[in-house]
Amino acid sequence: MRALAFAVGLAVASPARADELETWVKARIAAQRGGTAAATPEPPPANLWKEHPRSPPVIPGFVPPTSLAPLVKVVRPGVVNISTNNGGTSHSQGSGFVINPDGLVVTNNHVIERAQDIAVRLPDGRSFSATVAGHDPATDLALLKLANAKGLPTVTLGDSDQLEIGDWVVAIGNPFGLDTSITHGLISARERVLGMGPFDDFIQTNALINPGNSGGPLFDMHGEVVGVTTAIVSQGQGIGFAVPINLVKDLLPNLLENGTPERGWLGLNVRESDAANAPVVVDVYEGSPAAEAGITPGDRVVGIGGKPVSRYQQILRRVALLAPGTAVKLQLERAGKPLVVTATLMARPSVDALRATTAGKIPALGLILKPVDQKSAPGAEAGLLVEAIVPEGAAELAGVAVGDVVIEVNREPVTSLKALDLALAQFEPNEPVLLKVRRGASARYVALKPR
Repeated sequence: MRALAFAVGLAVASPARADELETWVKARIAAQRGGTAAATPEPPPANLWKEHPRSPPVIPGFVPPTSLAPLVKVVRPGVVNISTNNGGTSHSQGSGFVINPDGLVVTNNHVIERAQDIAVRLPDGRSFSATVAGHDPATDLALLKLANAKGLPTVTLGDSDQLEIGDWVVAIGNPFGLDTSITHGLISARERVLGMGPFDDFIQTNALINPGNSGGPLFDMHGEVVGVTTAIVSQGQGIGFAVPINLVKDLLPNLLENGTPERGWLGLNVRESDAANAPVVVDVYEGSPAAEAGITPGDRVVGIGGKPVSRYQQILRRVALLAPGTAVKLQLERAGKPLVVTATLMARPSVDALRATTAGKIPALGLILKPVDQKSAPGAEAGLLVEAIVPEGAAELAGVAVGDVVIEVNREPVTSLKALDLALAQFEPNEPVLLKVRRGASARYVALKPR
C-alpha cells in the first residue's frame, strides 16, 4: 500500500526526478533507522517541498524586527499621562500624545468628558494643567491645550490608509497608572464597525490595550502614529480597537475652529450596489450641495477628495467630519464615464425642512412621485405621477416608467402624498410593495421589492 502510494505521488514528476526523489527518501529513512541522520540534512528534491535558502532576504521587502527599543526611545517622549477629577472624589486616568510643541494633545473624549480639572504629565516629569480645546463624542476624540507649554517633544502623524493587515504596531499608554507601558502586536483588521456610532471606523489590533491606555497612540514601524487606542472587548484578550489617525487629521481643523464639530452635509441618499464597487445615488435633496453640483440619481460615487469609497458609511464619515463651507471634490461615474464635480458642504437642515424636500421620494423603491395635476389635465384619473425613476432601482427593474400613474398601493387607492405615506407605513422595511400602475388606457399590478 505504501509503495503504491509513493509511486502514485511520483507520477506527476518526470522519471528522472522521480528516481531522484525515491533515492533521497530511502537514504533519509536508512539514516534515521541507523541513527546517522545529520543535524542539518541535505534538502529534498524540489518536487517534494520547497525551502528558502537561509541567506536573507527570505521574503522580499520583509525585515524581521529584532528589537523595538530604538523606535520606543524616539517616540516615547511625546506620549503623556492624563489625570482628571470631577471636583469630587472621582478620578480617572488615560493617555494622550503631543502633536505640536505648543502643547496640543490628542486623547479620547471619554477620558475628559466629565472632568473639571485636567492634569497632563510628560515622561520627563513635567506636569501641565490643560483645558479642552475641542471634543467630539461621536468619534470619541478630544483635543487638549496645555497651559504655558513651549518646546514640547512631539510625535509624528502617519497615514492610516496605508496600513495593511499583518503590519506590526506598538501601543504606548498608561494602563492602570503604569506610565508609558509598551505593548506590540499586529493589525488584525481595518474598518471595523462596532455599533458605537455613525462614524465607526476602527483599526483592530492584538496589541494589548487596557484601562488607562485610552487616548494613547498606536505607532507603526516608521514610528508614526496611525491610530488612537480607544476600546477593548472586555470578554476577550488581544482584541483592541483604535481610531484611524487620518480620521483625526480630517477632524482637527473642525475642532480647532468650532470646539465641537459642525457637521457638513451633502444632501444625497445612496444605495450600495452588488454589481459595482461604488454606491449608486438614489435621491438628491432639492437645493442641497449635491443638487447644486449637478449630481443626479443614477450617478455612482467612486471617491471623495481623491479617496475611493465603496460603502455608504465611508461617504457619511468623509463628509460629516468636514465643516460647512468646505469645498469637496467628488469622483463620480455617469453612464460608465468618469466625472468630477465640486460640492460646497452646508450645515444639515432641520428635520422638518428635510421632510419638506423629500415628499414623494421613495429611495427604497427607486421612485419619485407627485400628484396628478387635474387642473392642467381635466378628466385625468387621480393618482400619483411617476416623475423620475432611479436607474437599477426596484421600480425600473419591475418595468415602471416615467409618465406612469400609480393609482393603488397594496390595493388601497392613493391620490395624494399623504395617502401614499399612510399606505407605505403598513409595510416592513424589506417587504415587497404591490402597486397598481396605469400606462395610457391599460393598468397592471407590479410587485416592487425594496433595495
